[in-house]
Amino acid sequence: MAASLQLTVKPFKTHHFHSKSLSKHAPKFATIRCSATSPSRRYSITLLAGDGIGPEVISVAKNALQLAGSLEGIEFGFKEMPVGGAALDLTGVPLPEETLSAAKKSDAVLLGAIGGYKWDNNEKHLKPETGLLQLRAGLKVFANLRPASVLPQMFILCVYQIQLVDASTLKKEVAEGVDLMVVRELTGGIYFGKPRGFGSNENGEEIGFNTEVYATYEIDRIARIAFETAQKRRGKLCSVDKANVLEASMLWRKRVMAIASEYPDVELSHMYVDNAAMQLVRNPKQFDTIVTNNIFGDILSDEASMITGSIGMLPSASLGEAGPGLFEPIHGSAPDIAGQDKANPLATVLSAAMLLKYGLGEEKAAQRIETAVLDTLNRGFRTGDIYSESEGNKLVGCKEMGKELVKSIDPVVI
Repeated sequence: MAASLQLTVKPFKTHHFHSKSLSKHAPKFATIRCSATSPSRRYSITLLAGDGIGPEVISVAKNALQLAGSLEGIEFGFKEMPVGGAALDLTGVPLPEETLSAAKKSDAVLLGAIGGYKWDNNEKHLKPETGLLQLRAGLKVFANLRPASVLPQMFILCVYQIQLVDASTLKKEVAEGVDLMVVRELTGGIYFGKPRGFGSNENGEEIGFNTEVYATYEIDRIARIAFETAQKRRGKLCSVDKANVLEASMLWRKRVMAIASEYPDVELSHMYVDNAAMQLVRNPKQFDTIVTNNIFGDILSDEASMITGSIGMLPSASLGEAGPGLFEPIHGSAPDIAGQDKANPLATVLSAAMLLKYGLGEEKAAQRIETAVLDTLNRGFRTGDIYSESEGNKLVGCKEMGKELVKSIDPVVI
């Protein structure tokens, strides 16, 4: 399973993709200079801007990828495809076959955001979020890595969350120094289990039902990813379940304990999900790496994001055993601020850094983006979600944040 975290670079397809669909969102603040040498590596990237603030944040991340890549001798071919609500409006389905096909043929996929009020009343198979679930299943990505760290005025390359401790809603002494990774199983459990649907009970009342189900192989593969992730961090893994009540969790704990024998250098512990939710707010520094199922991971990773101060700062990577990875911010489409230049693009930019590191093995280019995000924050630039009236802070919009980010990646812009 180590290959899932150290993906080999696939050959670039001979065709290049170009699109103008993001042009109206692209900041016209600078001309990016080309690398002094001819590109030595070429990759195809599928861009899925999606809905709401998606096109705005994807535009900034695309600029960051292009510039960081050019400085490291990398050339990207981008293909922009519709997904979610945007795809529903264009094609009538949330994930067109053409979009999935393009994603599968690419070296990596970068997603903006999916969903919005406009489609809330659609039937389930016509909801934007269904397109995201179908995309994950189609790409066969099963491991979702979501970092959450509070590292004031410092930067660790293996951590992708950079935020000032003052932005956290927790007390400084609780939040400062938090550095954890949630490894979430992504394609099993109650979100995909069958049977599911609607019916009626013995009293004739309408019921809705879902099934939480995991097979041994699903637990084993995500456990190995989690153990290998913990090996690269501080060597501690906490498996979160509800084994005191749920049979699926009983099997989960049994298999995680069995896989633990393959990783004697990792300290394994177990925690019930209700206690884990409490401990994340009470003493989050106790956690290093957390592994859990789909629904628990969905909830706990969002909770962890608020320790850092804003969900707008958290990236994620979704990886499989082979094929392109899916990289996306964990925030939603924020339709209430869409098109108003208020979005925080940094989670998407950091997702692009994860794309470079985990998806393409381009560590140096990833480091350029990570360092640039830290530098931009250290120079005081803040979007509204992380802004406080501290000395030296400046409130900026999505486009200006992107402009300052480019300066941090390479000050030599025209």
